[in-house]
Amino acid sequence: MSEVGSISGVVQSWNNEQGWGVIESPETPGGCWCHFSHLAMDGYRALEPGTLVEFLFEPGEQDGYHFRVVQAWVPGQRVPPQKARSDTGAYESVTSVQMDEPTGSV
Repeated sequence: MSEVGSISGVVQSWNNEQGWGVIESPETPGGCWCHFSHLAMDGYRALEPGTLVEFLFEPGEQDGYHFRVVQAWVPGQRVPPQKARSDTGAYESVTSVQMDEPTGSV
């Protein structure tokens, strides 16, 4: 079952070396460009041609395609993104440091 607002498509092509590919669906005629950074999955983020995926997209020109993926995932295997984007579009990260409790005088 698709998330509200997401659509289903099939991976037409994927280039592991360049980290992008194209997803086909009736809602994105001519294909939808997808970068590996928009894959909501653990581990090495790549897709295999012929794989059914769910995705969110936006109109926009990218490498000759009229649509771009905002987020894509294999049905039932969606993982929340590890990095959130700020309103500026820049990536943000959080680091925490935990210090050991002091054990005595120095």
